[in-house]
Amino acid sequence: MDHWYGAAVSPVASARVLFVLGAAAALVPSLAMWGFTVDDALISVRYAHNVATSLGYRFDPSGAPTDGVTPLPWPFLLAPFARGDALATLTAAKVLGTTAWTMAAAALGAHLARVAPAAMASKVAALVVLALAFPIGAWAASGMETGVATALATLAVVSLAQPRRAALLAGASAALRPEMLIWAVVLACGAGLGGAAAGGDGSARARRVAALVAIASVPFALCAAVRLMAFGRAAPLAVLAKPSDLGHGSVYAAAACVVVLLPILVCSAPVSLARAPREARIVALAFAAHVAAVALVGGDWMPYARLVVPVAPSLTVAFVASVPAASRASVVMRVVASLALGALLAARAAPAGRGVAGDRADLVARARPVLRGARVVAALDIGWVSAATDARLVDLAGLTDPAIAALPGGHTSKRVDASMLLDRGVDAVVVYSELRVVEARLVRTALFAERFEARETLPLGDRGAVYTVYRRRPPARE
Repeated sequence: MDHWYGAAVSPVASARVLFVLGAAAALVPSLAMWGFTVDDALISVRYAHNVATSLGYRFDPSGAPTDGVTPLPWPFLLAPFARGDALATLTAAKVLGTTAWTMAAAALGAHLARVAPAAMASKVAALVVLALAFPIGAWAASGMETGVATALATLAVVSLAQPRRAALLAGASAALRPEMLIWAVVLACGAGLGGAAAGGDGSARARRVAALVAIASVPFALCAAVRLMAFGRAAPLAVLAKPSDLGHGSVYAAAACVVVLLPILVCSAPVSLARAPREARIVALAFAAHVAAVALVGGDWMPYARLVVPVAPSLTVAFVASVPAASRASVVMRVVASLALGALLAARAAPAGRGVAGDRADLVARARPVLRGARVVAALDIGWVSAATDARLVDLAGLTDPAIAALPGGHTSKRVDASMLLDRGVDAVVVYSELRVVEARLVRTALFAERFEARETLPLGDRGAVYTVYRRRPPARE
């Protein structure tokens, strides 16, 4: 029996209330951030379109198969919606991510109702903080795989009492986000060591844990095996194209733990967490392992803590389970701090993301007539460009091009020169107004100035940013 300020609430009533609140905590922020997306979402859309139209797992219809999508299964999930316009497919991806996360959050709410003997107020507070963590909703509605990965990870935690199901769901999330493998393995180990099925001698327990770890690892291993057979390397191409370092990763992971709010509820009270039931400790330990993994892989260049988002909602379980072991003052302080920080971040950081999709759609519409007739287009931001033209694309970041990915330099500083563009038959180059390193290196060379000329500018939003389209000059007459 739950309690709300001393008044008893029946288990059925509390489950219904928290089910609805959980769904609302996911759906409302997702709809509020519906206008958010990132350029990479349209890269996956192009792969999905080629899969749907029987052209294979490739970025360019006439090019070789390439490993340009880190969540290898994602284009296959999008393929049923990907036969038509790229922006329509992006909308379908946004609906898929939002729907999956909303359903999982509803299940999370119902699960919190079963966490006893915490008061109903603490469960509601956890879901309110979850709702204020706007990056979770933003990424669910982004058109990326993050919403589905978040749903799978949340359902895995909700299913800890059924270890095989929990391990399988955790493993499925790692198939979409490879850096989640460590989280999935830790969660599987905890599920095997705890719960009603944890009896037996040491040997039986070890076999059970090993089996669950195997279940959690299989989806990741299958993706690695497919990559090795199809592309010649087990790791995603992005690892080569976007090298990073532990220093950047550590800063990213620390900042992400603040932005997603839920760690503040849990990690700021280690004593009460240590006294909490096993489920809470498993969830917290898996989260800590994931944060370490994110730091080790070097973090991410995308906004709103994308790599930490999938595992953040599970911390609501750890918080609610640890509340009985904490003082009321400690709980109130953590909740108030999280709510205040959440409101501040939502007011300051969320608005900038809400117009991204609209700005991209307008940019694509303006670019289509400008790029009409181009046969080979070079660009650093190839996602929106791929939605604007069917031309073959030269990816200056190397995300979809193994040859460029292997060049020295980082994500925006690959050592691509103008002669390489000419060798590849590039007849149009798209350059952002705030020149990144590779763009600056190209446009400031004499060879580029000799062979290409600026033809059109395409505004991006209303903040003064533009893309300039360079076209190849006609051959000089003898």
